[in-house]
Amino acid sequence: MPNILLVDDDKALTNLTKTLLEMEPEGFVVEIAHLGRDALPMIYDNPPDLVILDYNLKDMSGLDLLHQLRQDANTANLPVLVASGLNVENEVMAAGATAFVLKPFEPADLPSIVLNVIGQ
Repeated sequence: MPNILLVDDDKALTNLTKTLLEMEPEGFVVEIAHLGRDALPMIYDNPPDLVILDYNLKDMSGLDLLHQLRQDANTANLPVLVASGLNVENEVMAAGATAFVLKPFEPADLPSIVLNVIGQ
């Protein structure tokens, strides 16, 4: 069962995304962090198979969090899917994201996107 950490300050979107992923036959286990500062300890305490990271968080830029993850040897290779309503794909990929998805995306497409990113 792939373990996913969803980092996004939009509570309605995170709850919907969590529900959709957990209903999938792959058996995704989804944890939520609404702030970047909450995500880091969750990542270090129980490393997920994938982080789905919003580009704009209330307490920091998603890029700042991505940079922190890439600078730490323990999380340097952790798959990170960045999501944004802005087309910032080149920027996030240059910063070390594994993949990018433009919001709004079709909720039905998310499981296949996730599986492609984590290589299953």
